[in-house]
Amino acid sequence: MMNRVGLRLAGLLLISGCIVSMPSHAETVVVEMKGFEFVPPEITVKVGDTVRWLNTEKRQYHSVWFKEQGEEESQIMFPDEFLEKTFTEPGTYPYVCGPHGESHDMVGVVHVAE
Repeated sequence: MMNRVGLRLAGLLLISGCIVSMPSHAETVVVEMKGFEFVPPEITVKVGDTVRWLNTEKRQYHSVWFKEQGEEESQIMFPDEFLEKTFTEPGTYPYVCGPHGESHDMVGVVHVAE
């Protein structure tokens, strides 16, 4: 009987230790694409967080392009479409809208903190 209680207690402590050592839940931060701007244009997230770029325009299309990091431009997003990216490394990640980066200065920055 004592062995069973001891094993259950040890199991509970082991599970509790695992739960305590788990990282906190990652968040999803939304950046809207509207009026030829990223809103907000600059955000700070934590490692493991996800950013969702949501096109809230009525008729316009946009993309998200981490050009300085050498990534390919995302697919074009039409109204109500979105793109998600999870950041796994700390750093500063500037991005542009491929079709409107130069013509409308549609740019943004994601800062990723530990």
